Amino acid sequence: MILVAHGSADPRFAEVVEQIAASVRRRRPDLGVAVGYLDHGPPHVEDIDGAIAVPLLLSAGYHVRVDLPKQAPRARITPPVGPDPLLSIALAERLAEAGYDGAAPVVLAAAGSADKQSLDDVRRQAEMLAAHLGVEVTAAFLSAGEPKVSDVKPEVVASYLLAPGVFHDKLMACGAKLISAPIGDHKVVADVVLDRYDALSS
Repeated sequence: MILVAHGSADPRFAEVVEQIAASVRRRRPDLGVAVGYLDHGPPHVEDIDGAIAVPLLLSAGYHVRVDLPKQAPRARITPPVGPDPLLSIALAERLAEAGYDGAAPVVLAAAGSADKQSLDDVRRQAEMLAAHLGVEVTAAFLSAGEPKVSDVKPEVVASYLLAPGVFHDKLMACGAKLISAPIGDHKVVADVVLDRYDALSS
């Protein structure tokens, strides 16, 4: 398996990716798990081509449909880890850890994209989280995409980001009373990764 992440200049991002990879290896010790980055490597995806690639991305945007096939033309590519109902468990727990009382409406804040499918995937995750929490959940975006987080003036924010970095730092400055931590290496992420791998390898 190639666990494919976008990559970041922020070292905290790589730490989370390596933690997720370690969790997958613990769950499946007989499976070879490599990490590859689409940007900000090494290791680079193109250097470890030829396996089943699981995109450690939260939507099926340009990176999944274009960048990854270009960099790893021999890889078999699964859908990305998000959206997925299991991620709602992680998002809800991160909210609880931040002090969420389970009653107020929530804004699911994502990085954003110029890709419509990516934005729609975030909205699907917002619907899944709403069903899980039993409250209204609205998707909003930090960069490309509407509505912007700054426009909705949220009180409670669920961070739909994998790891700390520039986007989460920006989110922390949005003025909300409660902002959850990124999903990080929550145990369900490894579950979703293995679900994606097993569905393609079987």
